[in-house]
Amino acid sequence: MLHLFAGDDAKNKLLFYERFISSVPVSTEKFLISRNNFDPMQIESLYSGSSLFSALSATIFQNIFEHEETRNFVLEKLELMGESQNSFIFLESKLNKPILDAFKKARAELNVFELPKEKKEKFDNFLVANAFSQKDKLNMWIYFRQAMDKGVGMEEIVGVLFWKIKDMLLKKNFSKFSEGELKNSALRLSYLLPEARKKGCDDESAFEQFLLEAF
Repeated sequence: MLHLFAGDDAKNKLLFYERFISSVPVSTEKFLISRNNFDPMQIESLYSGSSLFSALSATIFQNIFEHEETRNFVLEKLELMGESQNSFIFLESKLNKPILDAFKKARAELNVFELPKEKKEKFDNFLVANAFSQKDKLNMWIYFRQAMDKGVGMEEIVGVLFWKIKDMLLKKNFSKFSEGELKNSALRLSYLLPEARKKGCDDESAFEQFLLEAF
């Protein structure tokens, strides 16, 4: 019999795991196995027969799937463990789909606890670039702060703005900026973030300084 407790929601996972362990009869002999005391021969004896001291046993594996050598061995023996009268309990972190499918195939009881994924509203980075092209300092600043609040990466903002400036140069759009100003801005943007990080400066502060000097 197989029982899996996995996922990145550690709080709920441990809560249900501890409830399950407390329900195991006292007469059942328990074995705790981690990478440090992983013995293939011992494990084979546990799923192939009864314990010497009790009718049934419960083997508890902790974070076995984090390590390739133990993971591969257990996956090969998973169906045999599932057919055993003894219990095999796995306490693991987040597992990928192939491993979960292997447990399903072995008819394991799955208890998977995942933290909810944050739903971030997608931000239109071109709002920043378009405001820059119109030399709209107020909206440029507002859109930039909105982008930061929504978790947009500085590389994305700088990349889109660099593309916009190059497009303005290609189309000879010099209604708001001179050709020299645009070339200078493109040059500054190309090394802005690497230079800031080299100096130990904050990315946002470096970009804000760029904006102040560009307008």
